[in-house]
Amino acid sequence: MNNSVETQTHQSPRRQLNWFDSTSVIVGTIIGAGIYQSASGVASSVTTPWALMGLWLLGGLFSLCGAMCYAELASALPRSGGDYVYLNRAYGRWAGFVFAWLQMIVIRPGDIAIIAFAFSTYFQAFFHSSSTETNGWTSFYAALAVIVLTFINILGVRQGKLAQNLLTSLKVLGLLGIVAIAFLAPEPKQELIIANIATSTDAANSIPISVALIFVLFTYGGWNEMAYIAAEVKNPERNLVRSLVSGTVIVTLLYLLINGAFLRVLGLSHMSHSPAIATETVEAVFPEYGGRLVSLLICISTLGTVNGMIFAGSRISYALGTDHRVFRLLGRWEPRTETPVCALLVQGVITVALVVLLGSFKSAVLYTSAAVYTFYLATGFAVVILRKTAPELERPYRVTYYPIPLIVFSTMCLFLIYSAVCYRPAMTGIVFLLGLVGLIIYWLEKLALSAPSESSKEVADSQIIN
Repeated sequence: MNNSVETQTHQSPRRQLNWFDSTSVIVGTIIGAGIYQSASGVASSVTTPWALMGLWLLGGLFSLCGAMCYAELASALPRSGGDYVYLNRAYGRWAGFVFAWLQMIVIRPGDIAIIAFAFSTYFQAFFHSSSTETNGWTSFYAALAVIVLTFINILGVRQGKLAQNLLTSLKVLGLLGIVAIAFLAPEPKQELIIANIATSTDAANSIPISVALIFVLFTYGGWNEMAYIAAEVKNPERNLVRSLVSGTVIVTLLYLLINGAFLRVLGLSHMSHSPAIATETVEAVFPEYGGRLVSLLICISTLGTVNGMIFAGSRISYALGTDHRVFRLLGRWEPRTETPVCALLVQGVITVALVVLLGSFKSAVLYTSAAVYTFYLATGFAVVILRKTAPELERPYRVTYYPIPLIVFSTMCLFLIYSAVCYRPAMTGIVFLLGLVGLIIYWLEKLALSAPSESSKEVADSQIIN
């Protein structure tokens, strides 16, 4: 008996992630290429620097409201799987199944592909020029990054978390380096800035502030990653909440600092038309090496995000496999490496396939946007539902100032869902159909489980005859 219990323990996730590890997953996943790609467009939607900073602060507050909702759910249900666990408990097994299904084939591989494409772009820029133009190797480098980081995570949790901590630390130091250059260096030569901007005045067109908010919130995406690995966090009652909230606050402060640095060097007008805002900020101070330095920073930043997504995303598929027989291979936990190897492999194969099929950063964004905020909204409402249907659950943390954060978060989700339907109808339709496929698979599995087996029928028949 003792041996079987011990074996089961080693085949399940073990709590070995401390507060720093957990916060690194959140910060590392949020800060990717989004801040560098979105800052210029967001700047074009406002007329004053204060309005720009207010928009980024608003995005941080929205994300913090969401983090509070997830913190209550994660502290009450500290299991691997995140939204999958909460939707299962709040709405029923069908909801968790559809979420995990779409996460496995749409959302998570698409999100990983998005950042992998950004890595590929700046990886090429580092070796060739400061330009962000791409060539035919874009998909190859993106797929290579996914394959290498998936392999590192298959090797073991220790390797995965060490890679995450290192990449997160480097990217934060890089962001702070840009801030230091912008604020501590002598006043940049404005003629260099004007010359750079003049060569690409059409690089960024003015956008409505509502669309700019979508870009801002996309850049903050990833604050909920902690919930997916809750079963591997030490002292979850304390560290889950601390990681979710502190990770979101750290990212908000970094985004405000980096936008302040862009404003100081380029000014709002030049920010609005910059094709490579971070590159031009550093090049204004260091014309010779600025472009390559920033390209290297963004490569490190995107690799940290891809690694965090791979690490946390495989735990969703693992949770699906442990609960549903049709995907039972995904629910195998390798005792030697202490990782869900099958889940990591399947996630990696689907992601590489999407990289090849979609072929670009923009297409990958379109592929994922329809489903993401629908599940955010459903998970937010799960806080209300579980308070009524499962009051017996111990909740070490409850949403601060409830229900205000939930109302703010839900309103933001509804706005983004509406925008996705209006601007991405084709992709929304594809995701809807894939969701129906998931429901059909769930229904067929349920029928198979409820139907009596042939051996059971034979036993019943013999009992009737006798």
